[in-house]
Amino acid sequence: MVHYTFAQTFRTLYDKAVKLYSEGRRGAETFFNQDESRFLAANGITAQHLYDYAEDHCNYGEPGFEIALGVELIRRDYFLNAQSGKPSAEVADSDSWPAKSDSIRGIEWLPRILPKVRAKLWGELPASMMYCCGGDRNFFQTNDIHPVEFINLAWRAGDNDQLIIDWVMARRGSR
Repeated sequence: MVHYTFAQTFRTLYDKAVKLYSEGRRGAETFFNQDESRFLAANGITAQHLYDYAEDHCNYGEPGFEIALGVELIRRDYFLNAQSGKPSAEVADSDSWPAKSDSIRGIEWLPRILPKVRAKLWGELPASMMYCCGGDRNFFQTNDIHPVEFINLAWRAGDNDQLIIDWVMARRGSR
């Protein structure tokens, strides 16, 4: 396990994913060799995560390397310290999540992003879902929330939805 150069190695793999996607390669399983895949797994990251970042980077110019690194640093920290480097055996059922149009206290997407951010943090996000996708980015921009601070908030809040809801309401009110 390499800790000090994690960000540098992650940058190399992020750039590789963007290059391969922009060249027309598809399928997360085709992006990384065995050593690269081992590095990702040892840090609680999947090839699908990088594939999703590359796809949105190429198609929308977002979320970008800085956000990807920030999110994956939080995920990595949780994986190494809260999960003792052991991946969860669970995969979240995104079909059970609230609809995209559902709202809490007038905030659309908030009911949906609560289980989604936890699934990302816990390493249980299904391959069909991306944390910080276009819908998430709209939620973050509308509510003036940085995606990295939100996943960090989810870690601190644990299962306490109300803490997150109150925090989002306070953030909205401070604008």
